[in-house]
Amino acid sequence: MIFRNYPTIFFKSSVIFFPLGDYISLIDCTFDDVRMAQQQMASVKQDTTIREYQAFVEGVYGKSNDRFFTLWDMVSNFERFMTRSLKGIRKNNSEKTKINLLITLSWFMSTMNQLHIDLEDKVWKRFPYLCSYCGTCPCSCKKEKLTKRRKIIREGKMKPRTLEEYQNMFEKIYPSKKRTVEHAGIHLAEEAGEFSEALLTYYGGHRNIDFKNLEIEAADFFSCLMTLSNSLKINLAKELSKIFSKNCHVCKNAPCTCSFRSITTFKS
Repeated sequence: MIFRNYPTIFFKSSVIFFPLGDYISLIDCTFDDVRMAQQQMASVKQDTTIREYQAFVEGVYGKSNDRFFTLWDMVSNFERFMTRSLKGIRKNNSEKTKINLLITLSWFMSTMNQLHIDLEDKVWKRFPYLCSYCGTCPCSCKKEKLTKRRKIIREGKMKPRTLEEYQNMFEKIYPSKKRTVEHAGIHLAEEAGEFSEALLTYYGGHRNIDFKNLEIEAADFFSCLMTLSNSLKINLAKELSKIFSKNCHVCKNAPCTCSFRSITTFKS
């Protein structure tokens, strides 16, 4: 198999993806080869897909996350940086807001990795270039005042390819001119709470139906992070490519070698 710009390296096997032009081929290698290749190739490109970015996060942070954090720790981490971004909005500090949104997305991707949720797949199923409730683009929920969710029909030809294209899709579904930044921030916090509730429900019974609802809430949280970014005029793919141009944005290593203390006390 070959993957375009695939940044993941699998620690628990003896295989690795090496870049060959625009593509990557699968070959056998030693553990030392893995570590060396990671240090050379772990970066985010502006044309990254959601799936590629999720794989990047696993390749760089998966090892330290498995060692240091439980799933609930992961949720706490993406929520703490999310609230820091909201604080940036309240204080009118655009740089603080931006960096914390980027870190929020990274911790959220780490959470998806621990849950083995393919976020790109769930987002497209939930938002196939249409509002997930009224089924229109742009959203007409406020105008139509629906009391029941409509059945959504997906058209594969409309599916975005890159993270940037998904962000553009959400701008078309939920135009930023129709809401304030504060409203978008409150909605993001609301969806974070609903994701936590869904996770708590799933862990209370481990039922498949509850896990499927958790996947839906994950897609909803991602959509709100996209819409807030649009309201703030932040191109997420562009900014991610800047801070993750080489491995971990702090220690610059892959896998990340930041200590537990440095991670938990990181100032942003």
